[in-house]
Amino acid sequence: MASTQCVVVLFLITFTSTAFSRSILETSPKTHHSFTSNPIFIRRKIPKDGNAFYCESWRLSVETDNAGSWTQIPASCLDFVEEYATGDHYSSDLEVFAENALEFAKEVNVSSIHGKDAWVFDIDETLLSNVGYYEFYGFGYYDVDALNEWVESAVDPALPASLELYKELQNMGFKLILLTGRSESLRNATEKNLLQAGYSNWETLILRGPSDTDKTATVFKSEKRRELEHHGFKIHGNCGDQWSDLRGFAVATRSFKLPNPMYYAP
Repeated sequence: MASTQCVVVLFLITFTSTAFSRSILETSPKTHHSFTSNPIFIRRKIPKDGNAFYCESWRLSVETDNAGSWTQIPASCLDFVEEYATGDHYSSDLEVFAENALEFAKEVNVSSIHGKDAWVFDIDETLLSNVGYYEFYGFGYYDVDALNEWVESAVDPALPASLELYKELQNMGFKLILLTGRSESLRNATEKNLLQAGYSNWETLILRGPSDTDKTATVFKSEKRRELEHHGFKIHGNCGDQWSDLRGFAVATRSFKLPNPMYYAP
């Protein structure tokens, strides 16, 4: 009798468990559904102001260099770029850039003996801001002669985050090398502007000479970094707003790119 009761109880437990499992499978999402059936993965309709999404995505493609060589800001993104370059978002991006660079710098054992621990900086959109030029002429407008006249006026302000980083690195003992694509003919105006903006005591300022005119920025700056190495400098860090400031050969141990959706320099 006892054994019969056990069989009945076991049968009821098995039946109940099977029925319960079947009810779960029938009421739960089927496991073979594709990811696209999940609302999280379904493509949302772009809202009426969706151009802002496109422009933000375009800016990301520029900063990651997915856009490659580009010559113009998309016409539909001119207002977006102006708002970015003159607003808090740009300032915040620059502050994070400077924080990252400084964190790396703290890891470097700067030698007080040979004094050849170097850090390279570009100038335009790295130490100094040309946003005033674009505010005056219009974002998306680029003219070499007009820009050179602007540079001659020596009115560009410092990028605050870069100025703070510059001074921190200087206090840590780094030799600061300024390497710019500006022409040698702009040396006096460049030095004047840098000093007025708060920069001083750089190790050397390197500009394009006559023999560098037809070189891309990547080649020109790589060659100058190689010359620095031949003079015994160890380039620990390099900061620039263009990929051409950072790539090539004789590269730094760490390179830090500042954002710039305003123009591209190969």
